[in-house]
Amino acid sequence: MSSRDTVLGRVRDALGAARGTRVPIPRGYRRRLTGAEAPTRADVLALFTERVAEQRASVRHVSADELPTAIAAALWGREAKRIIAPADLPFGWLAGLEGVQAQADSPVVDPGTLDGLDGVVTGCAVAIAQTGTIVLDGGRAQGRRALTLVPPYHLCVVHADQIVGTVPEAVARLDPARPLTWISGPATTGEIELERTEGLHGPRVLDVFVVED
Repeated sequence: MSSRDTVLGRVRDALGAARGTRVPIPRGYRRRLTGAEAPTRADVLALFTERVAEQRASVRHVSADELPTAIAAALWGREAKRIIAPADLPFGWLAGLEGVQAQADSPVVDPGTLDGLDGVVTGCAVAIAQTGTIVLDGGRAQGRRALTLVPPYHLCVVHADQIVGTVPEAVARLDPARPLTWISGPATTGEIELERTEGLHGPRVLDVFVVED
């Protein structure tokens, strides 16, 4: 008998006759924000803005008409010269660019090329007010996961109607079979000498534009 067989045998003995029995999963947690937390839709958007800012990300509310100019100004302010975007990003979003080279993503763009770019502009699938989290699922205007994991700067556009109050509400909108990327501020870690370090496994800088259509 191998060591693996020995370990698995002990596990089976420990489980006893209960093994294979479905264990009920408690679902008594709150699925929505309470009225005290966010009495109106405007309060939900305000909470999202507050929580995103707490994550050391920049967040700004703009109208749909202001979005191209706001994106161009943000890229200029971050000194981004070369960026990439999903091939299906709405054309108008980048219509105000001057002095910034923008390219559409394609399968031939490898991680080395992505690493040499200054940033990426994408949309999102859903955003969560309670945690300040943005979720991408590879859908329209989001692209593949590498786009938002390799370049050092990420500008993400969130439409107001994509913002929900809680994680359960977000999960209800998502397809678990899709490649989900959950973003709560710039990529950080506190594992190295317990000091917060940004950019080790994703963008060091995150700008969020909330579009109030």
